[in-house]
Amino acid sequence: MTISDSPYQDADVLRIGDCTVTFSSREVQVPGARRIRRLTPKAVGVLRVLVRSNGRVVTRDELFAEVWPDTLPTNDVLTQAVTQLRKAFTADSEDGPAYIETIAKTGYRLRVAVSAVDPVERSALPVDEAPAPPPVQPPARSELDVDLGTDVDIDKDAPRTRPEPLLLAPVRPRSAWRRVRRWVLLGVGLSMLLALGVMAWLLLRRDTAPSAVDAAVENGTRVIGSPQRPYRLITASAGFETYPTLSPDGSQVAYEASEEDGGGQIKVQTSGNSPARNLVDRPDGAVDRFPNWSPDGREIAFARFSGEGRCEVLIASATGGNLRQATRCDGTELLSFDWTPDGSGLVFGSMVGTYAHRGIRVLDLASGRWRALTYAAHKDDFDYAPRISPDGRWLVFVRNPQVGDLWRMPAEGGPLEQLTDDAAEFRGWAWLGDSRQIVFGRRVDSEARLYQLDTEARTLRDLGLDDAQWPAVARSTNFLAFVHRKAQFGLYKVPVNDPARAQRLFASSGRDSQPMLAPDDRQMVFASDRSGSYALWWADLQQPQSLRPIEGLRPDTRQPPAWSADSRHLLVLGRDDQGEPHVYEITPRDEQLSVLPVPVARPLQALYLDDPDRLLVIERGDDQRTRMSLYDRRDWQRLATLYGVSQARFDSERQRVVFTQLGASGLWSVDASLSPASVQQLSADKPSRWRYRAWSVAGGGRVDYLDESNQCSSGLLRIADGVESVSRCLDATRLSAGNGLSSSVDGNDVYVSLAVSDGADIGVMALPERPAEVFPAFVKSLKIKP
Repeated sequence: MTISDSPYQDADVLRIGDCTVTFSSREVQVPGARRIRRLTPKAVGVLRVLVRSNGRVVTRDELFAEVWPDTLPTNDVLTQAVTQLRKAFTADSEDGPAYIETIAKTGYRLRVAVSAVDPVERSALPVDEAPAPPPVQPPARSELDVDLGTDVDIDKDAPRTRPEPLLLAPVRPRSAWRRVRRWVLLGVGLSMLLALGVMAWLLLRRDTAPSAVDAAVENGTRVIGSPQRPYRLITASAGFETYPTLSPDGSQVAYEASEEDGGGQIKVQTSGNSPARNLVDRPDGAVDRFPNWSPDGREIAFARFSGEGRCEVLIASATGGNLRQATRCDGTELLSFDWTPDGSGLVFGSMVGTYAHRGIRVLDLASGRWRALTYAAHKDDFDYAPRISPDGRWLVFVRNPQVGDLWRMPAEGGPLEQLTDDAAEFRGWAWLGDSRQIVFGRRVDSEARLYQLDTEARTLRDLGLDDAQWPAVARSTNFLAFVHRKAQFGLYKVPVNDPARAQRLFASSGRDSQPMLAPDDRQMVFASDRSGSYALWWADLQQPQSLRPIEGLRPDTRQPPAWSADSRHLLVLGRDDQGEPHVYEITPRDEQLSVLPVPVARPLQALYLDDPDRLLVIERGDDQRTRMSLYDRRDWQRLATLYGVSQARFDSERQRVVFTQLGASGLWSVDASLSPASVQQLSADKPSRWRYRAWSVAGGGRVDYLDESNQCSSGLLRIADGVESVSRCLDATRLSAGNGLSSSVDGNDVYVSLAVSDGADIGVMALPERPAEVFPAFVKSLKIKP
């Protein structure tokens, strides 16, 4: 007999062991007990499941699914419910859990017999086993309720409760009493009208007259308090908490937390500030990342990275345990997956390595079979973070997240539709429950911000959250979780052979990044918000007091500036007051600036060659593909093109262009004329896709690359002809900015941006129905496809 066909599943009164339970009133009658025990609704729910099991062991997951559906309680709530049941079934003079047995690491079972209670038998229960009805009190009556002119029948044989003689007041004539009552009621009515008038006058005076606090604020004599921020942080450790995911009802948050050994651990906690617990225990040396909550709230999928590049996607019960493997993967960056709306499968973005597949696929968890979606994609496209809308209609993903946009197609595949058009650096995104709106993170200047996009109306709103990224939204409520990272970065000159002698340059409380050293080893430019607004700064390193911002330019942080061979000029990408991108040529020492008429709508980077009449420009064309083009700046004719390039540097010593690609990790080179036959691969896996900007060309044809690992947060790899010749740990604990570095001509020093203070926490908030429209000038650059 199964749980569902138990004969007692609908019974209201049951005999359980020696006790009688009334489910409708949640009462337990215990023989010999002085009083009736009352159960909580959840304890009653647990008891019903145990009764219906007919003595079978019921697992904890079954109890959670039956009694706490669509939520994720902790193990403590189930333990408390069982403890209450045991106490309720125990007589006053006894101890011990005689009725419910705990099965270690499994669940519980009911040990006693269960039978239905006949209604006749129930009515014959002893008095000490049945609840006594409360005494019925007659309604109180005042003198005004008694009409003394009415006859009253008195039972003279009824026993008196008071032996004293009954004293009656003198009786007034009926007409006199009515007159008195009329005047009393009139007086009461006038008093009430007067009270209402006084109250109205006080309220009016309160609205028109400023309070003492208002007057103090008006006069500037008192500070009442700082404005309330719309979110709260639920983690407060010194490390990094990232990649949040929410249970469907928003009551629980799972996230990745950094551990002391450098590994990642999946933590789960309530959306308040309660202590977190480990989802599962990870093996030594493993890193658990990218948690993702199932639509029914019962499971969490995540990726586990182990040694030698091993990777697997695992699924665990949201309460911990029942760990199983969904699929194997490759231990590289940009792994992305999400649940299908019905929870039967996982949808994956492009994968690389041993289990590589270009494009989006769906994995059926029951059969283990893959199904590739049919849609348009180029060979150098990398499709990331696919998510199906809650109604199952649409699938949206980010194409090339390093310089990407949001795209939409039917959930089963089909024609593509571009939602944004900005070649932005995306930092996570999520559907809202209406299957129409999207929240996404995007890097803007020196910080990441959150935006809300209406995919139907094509309107965009800034959510007004500083330093926010990687959003997650609960499926049943518009409750938002996100990563709040407010790091400060400073510029450092680090000797390669003695990193301990690192020297900080131009100290400030701002965020300094992209240090670009000129070929003369003397001048430097970098991007910073140290003055309160984002700008490009220039300095002569031999004269630190020369530091100043370059006026008239808002630099683009996606790519670093490029120096000319004579160290006189700079090519910088920036935006004008209308948010339109341009290629600027700057003479920083003379403070001169001009816009180059490059015939490119979306420039991403510009480079000098040794030939002063030629420039290299990385751009995104009308087909949304990136390409590196060679231009003759005398007439701006395009001379050659190479597709799929994400960043490039010119190596004047070897007369070659070194570049990275969007579609793969690694490093390549091509001659200055961009001849396809000259393309060579210099490194198979460095730089990685996500750190495609964290490298520079050093002397002797070498390439310096900033890497990070569990053992070293900022490590330097020096690559020469595809071989790592030098490996140094520049800083074991501090991360680098990851968007640019430069090397001295002799290769003895590197200039990097390192974190002065860092850390990331998880923030939560309820999304407003209509977010505040906060549109600084740079938000105009966020283009939405019509």
